[in-house]
Amino acid sequence: MSISLNGVCPLPHLGVIRVEGADAVKFLQGQLTQDFALLGPGQARLAAYCSPKGRMQASFIGWRDGAQDVLLVCSADILEATRKRLSMFVLRAKAVLRDASAEYQLRGLLGDAARAFGEAEPWQLTQADGASVVHLYPADGIPRCLWLAPQGVALPVGTELPAALWQWTEVRSGVATLTAPIVEAYVPQMLNYESIGGVNFKKGCYPGQEVVARSQFRGILKRRAFVAHADAPLQAGQEVFHASDSTQPCGTVAQAAPAPTGGFDAVVSMQISAAQGGRLSVGTPDGPTLQLCALPYLLLADV
Repeated sequence: MSISLNGVCPLPHLGVIRVEGADAVKFLQGQLTQDFALLGPGQARLAAYCSPKGRMQASFIGWRDGAQDVLLVCSADILEATRKRLSMFVLRAKAVLRDASAEYQLRGLLGDAARAFGEAEPWQLTQADGASVVHLYPADGIPRCLWLAPQGVALPVGTELPAALWQWTEVRSGVATLTAPIVEAYVPQMLNYESIGGVNFKKGCYPGQEVVARSQFRGILKRRAFVAHADAPLQAGQEVFHASDSTQPCGTVAQAAPAPTGGFDAVVSMQISAAQGGRLSVGTPDGPTLQLCALPYLLLADV
């Protein structure tokens, strides 16, 4: 089966929060896992918003828009709840968070459509023709970019591809986006965020920082994210079982999408020990077999 991975995908599953005001960056600095104070004009950031217990409540790709405002791209199904929760902590800061999704066009660029904006490391930002283009982790070696522009700006050139294909490349990149079924299910390292630029351990305080730091530096992390495949449908939130224990799940599906060649691929967060061998199943202990694939990047501990 021939699959075209060169083109432009709509991204209806994503939305945009715009953070406006003189204290927008300062406010986000105290809320997210990333350092937005040092964010340069050619940089974007992957970031998480955590509960006081260090559990992820949202994830974002964010960058500065102008001198003081910040744009945050996140899953549309948790956008409003996240906006409201963050807004509760603005207090006296000069910052306003609003849903700006209707003001922008979002597209995913694959292959030649992404190469048109040059080659760059993940999370680098290119400004071109009125659009912001964030270079992402590739999927099976295929370049990927997130393209965002105000309504009315000409769309990027390329064959239109289905949104499902983009969602599959998200999974194959190994970078999971937090959605409603997995809110508060993981600390950032359980999705490998510390290895893919999603956590800055040198910045100041934010909700859950102590838990995130303790997981990193005291050697207590027992779960990681893996890319996996099954011949049956997969969806976020499904439990994963190891053959050695049919009574307790060893992990969960964090993100899944149908594979163009058949079956489903997924990012699975599970116990590191469960990845050492033995049958993995999804849904129930006797459910469909889950096969682990090579992780497309090195973990921080392996670098």
